[in-house]
Amino acid sequence: MERFFENAMYATRWLLAPIYFGLSFALLALCLKFFQEVYHILPNVFEKAESDLILVLLSLIDMALVGGLIVMVMISGYENFVSQLDIDEGKEKLDWLGKMDSSSLKMKVAASIVAISSIHLLRVFMDAQKIENDKLLWYVVIHMTFVLSAFAMGYLDRLTKH
Repeated sequence: MERFFENAMYATRWLLAPIYFGLSFALLALCLKFFQEVYHILPNVFEKAESDLILVLLSLIDMALVGGLIVMVMISGYENFVSQLDIDEGKEKLDWLGKMDSSSLKMKVAASIVAISSIHLLRVFMDAQKIENDKLLWYVVIHMTFVLSAFAMGYLDRLTKH
């Protein structure tokens, strides 16, 4: 009876597989939105003010970072919690494949969130004259919360490894 429950519990890890695969649809949605933005900006690039163009470009960079985060979580999460990926020898393989445990994945996610938040904060600052001071303060407080959280997670991770 115990063996049955243990095997059943272990097999339930496969319930995560469709979730990780579902992230590929999120990546597709992000890709479509990215190219929609490019499609809208290119015909009007010469009419755009420099600051407006930079805001759009920062938004595209933001999407690229989120896309990388989705790929990282999708592939590493699958490898860590479901099954190893069997990539053929002749095919291109990502350097970090099979090397990222859940702890390093957590740190990369935290660092990505800080980077995404930084870009968002830069976009906010570029448009600061249109934003109320109390909202600006909250943007900074939230960003610093992400920074301190990532730092604390890294520090605790370092403590547990020693």
